Amino acid sequence: MARIAGVNIPTNKRVIIALQYIHGVGPKIAEEICAKVNIPAERRVAQLTDAEVLQIREAIDRDYVVEGDLRREVAINIKRLMDLGCYRGLRHRRQLPVRGQRTHTNARTRKGKAKPIAGKKK
Repeated sequence: MARIAGVNIPTNKRVIIALQYIHGVGPKIAEEICAKVNIPAERRVAQLTDAEVLQIREAIDRDYVVEGDLRREVAINIKRLMDLGCYRGLRHRRQLPVRGQRTHTNARTRKGKAKPIAGKKK
Protein backbone atom coordinates (compact mmCIF):
# COMPACT_ATOMS: atom_id res chain seq x y z
CA MET A 1 0.00 0.00 0.00
CA ALA A 2 1.50 3.32 -1.11
CA ARG A 3 1.45 6.24 1.30
CA ILE A 4 1.38 9.70 -0.31
CA ALA A 5 0.84 13.00 1.57
CA GLY A 6 -0.05 11.08 4.74
CA VAL A 7 -2.84 9.09 3.05
CA ASN A 8 -2.87 5.35 2.32
CA ILE A 9 -3.62 5.01 -1.38
CA PRO A 10 -5.73 1.95 -2.40
CA THR A 11 -3.55 -0.53 -4.30
CA ASN A 12 -6.02 -2.15 -6.69
CA LYS A 13 -7.28 1.09 -8.31
CA ARG A 14 -5.89 3.05 -11.26
CA VAL A 15 -3.37 5.74 -10.26
CA ILE A 16 -5.57 8.66 -11.39
CA ILE A 17 -8.49 7.39 -9.28
CA ALA A 18 -6.31 6.50 -6.26
CA LEU A 19 -4.68 9.95 -6.13
CA GLN A 20 -8.12 11.49 -5.65
CA TYR A 21 -8.24 9.94 -2.16
CA ILE A 22 -5.89 12.79 -1.14
CA HIS A 23 -7.76 15.88 0.08
CA GLY A 24 -7.18 18.63 -2.46
CA VAL A 25 -6.52 16.36 -5.46
CA GLY A 26 -9.38 16.06 -7.94
CA PRO A 27 -9.59 14.49 -11.40
CA LYS A 28 -7.80 17.35 -13.18
CA ILE A 29 -4.87 17.58 -10.74
CA ALA A 30 -4.52 13.76 -10.67
CA GLU A 31 -4.17 13.76 -14.47
CA GLU A 32 -1.61 16.60 -14.30
CA ILE A 33 0.47 14.69 -11.74
CA CYS A 34 0.43 11.51 -13.88
CA ALA A 35 1.44 13.54 -16.94
CA LYS A 36 4.36 15.17 -15.06
CA VAL A 37 5.63 11.83 -13.79
CA ASN A 38 4.97 10.09 -17.16
CA ILE A 39 2.68 7.36 -15.81
CA PRO A 40 0.12 5.90 -18.28
CA ALA A 41 -3.56 6.38 -17.36
CA GLU A 42 -4.38 2.65 -17.20
CA ARG A 43 -1.56 1.84 -14.72
CA ARG A 44 -2.59 0.48 -11.30
CA VAL A 45 -1.05 1.53 -7.98
CA ALA A 46 0.16 -2.04 -7.30
CA GLN A 47 2.21 -1.89 -10.54
CA LEU A 48 4.08 1.29 -9.54
CA THR A 49 7.74 1.05 -8.62
CA ASP A 50 9.12 2.70 -5.49
CA ALA A 51 10.85 5.31 -7.66
CA GLU A 52 7.55 6.25 -9.34
CA VAL A 53 5.78 6.57 -5.98
CA LEU A 54 8.63 8.80 -4.80
CA GLN A 55 8.30 10.94 -7.94
CA ILE A 56 4.55 11.33 -7.37
CA ARG A 57 5.14 12.25 -3.72
CA GLU A 58 7.74 14.87 -4.66
CA ALA A 59 5.53 16.34 -7.41
CA ILE A 60 2.62 16.75 -4.98
CA ASP A 61 4.81 18.26 -2.25
CA ARG A 62 6.45 20.67 -4.69
CA ASP A 63 3.47 21.91 -6.72
CA TYR A 64 0.23 21.49 -4.74
CA VAL A 65 -1.31 22.38 -1.37
CA VAL A 66 -2.99 19.22 -0.04
CA GLU A 67 -4.27 17.52 3.13
CA GLY A 68 -3.33 19.23 6.42
CA ASP A 69 -1.97 22.43 4.88
CA LEU A 70 -5.08 22.87 2.71
CA ARG A 71 -7.46 22.19 5.61
CA ARG A 72 -5.53 24.69 7.77
CA GLU A 73 -5.62 27.32 5.01
CA VAL A 74 -9.40 26.93 4.55
CA ALA A 75 -9.98 27.10 8.32
CA ILE A 76 -7.88 30.29 8.53
CA ASN A 77 -9.86 31.85 5.66
CA ILE A 78 -13.18 31.06 7.39
CA LYS A 79 -11.86 32.40 10.71
CA ARG A 80 -10.78 35.61 8.96
CA LEU A 81 -14.30 36.10 7.58
CA MET A 82 -15.78 35.50 11.03
CA ASP A 83 -13.39 37.98 12.68
CA LEU A 84 -14.17 40.65 10.06
CA GLY A 85 -17.87 40.34 10.87
CA CYS A 86 -18.84 40.37 7.19
CA TYR A 87 -22.07 38.70 6.06
CA ARG A 88 -20.34 35.46 5.03
CA GLY A 89 -18.56 35.38 8.39
CA LEU A 90 -21.83 35.82 10.29
CA ARG A 91 -23.40 32.97 8.30
CA HIS A 92 -20.44 30.74 9.19
CA ARG A 93 -20.70 31.74 12.85
CA ARG A 94 -24.43 30.87 12.98
CA GLN A 95 -23.83 27.66 11.02
CA LEU A 96 -26.25 28.63 8.28
CA PRO A 97 -25.80 28.35 4.49
CA VAL A 98 -23.24 30.88 3.30
CA ARG A 99 -23.98 31.15 -0.42
CA GLY A 100 -27.55 32.44 -0.53
CA GLN A 101 -29.50 29.18 -0.31
CA ARG A 102 -32.99 29.24 1.18
CA THR A 103 -33.44 28.21 4.81
CA HIS A 104 -37.23 28.26 5.22
CA THR A 105 -37.21 24.65 4.04
CA ASN A 106 -34.10 22.52 3.41
CA ALA A 107 -30.58 23.53 4.59
CA ARG A 108 -30.65 20.51 6.93
CA THR A 109 -27.01 19.65 6.29
CA ARG A 110 -25.93 22.97 7.80
CA LYS A 111 -28.69 23.42 10.41
CA GLY A 112 -28.75 19.85 11.75
CA LYS A 113 -31.74 17.67 12.64
CA ALA A 114 -35.11 19.48 12.75
CA LYS A 115 -36.21 20.44 16.27
CA PRO A 116 -39.93 20.26 17.01
CA ILE A 117 -41.55 23.46 18.27
CA ALA A 118 -43.93 23.08 21.27
CA GLY A 119 -47.53 24.21 20.75
CA LYS A 120 -47.31 24.21 16.96
CA LYS A 121 -50.12 21.61 16.37
CA LYS A 122 -53.74 22.77 16.03
